[in-house]
Amino acid sequence: MRSRDTLVNVGLLVLRIGIGLIFIIHGVPKLMGGVEGWTQLGSTMSIVGISFAPAFWGFMAAATEVVGGLFIILGLLHRPVAVMLVFTMIVAVLMHVTAGDPFTVYSNALKALVVFVALAITGPGVYSVDYRFLRRIA
Repeated sequence: MRSRDTLVNVGLLVLRIGIGLIFIIHGVPKLMGGVEGWTQLGSTMSIVGISFAPAFWGFMAAATEVVGGLFIILGLLHRPVAVMLVFTMIVAVLMHVTAGDPFTVYSNALKALVVFVALAITGPGVYSVDYRFLRRIA
């Protein structure tokens, strides 16, 4: 029989792999969208009062989804990456809420927001690069 700690750590690994893959798959088309796509994506930053360099912000959001997804899977720089993804999802949710979109349109972004908040709180678990090199749950 497995100990509770082992099950928790396996659960965190499964969660990290699942959400990381989803974000990589979801982010690659945005990353490949080029300047026009990045500008459209980055223009949503105006919701939080940032209206300069929309292509930069769009590229950063797309790169955060792809690279952040990979780092979440690996458990590498886990907490800082989870926090970056929390902010990315806050902007996504705010974009839909301010546009008057129905809940069903932004519920996936909201679910991801909750997952990344939980992962930022719990850390990556022992099956992670952070744990391997830091010997603690980073």
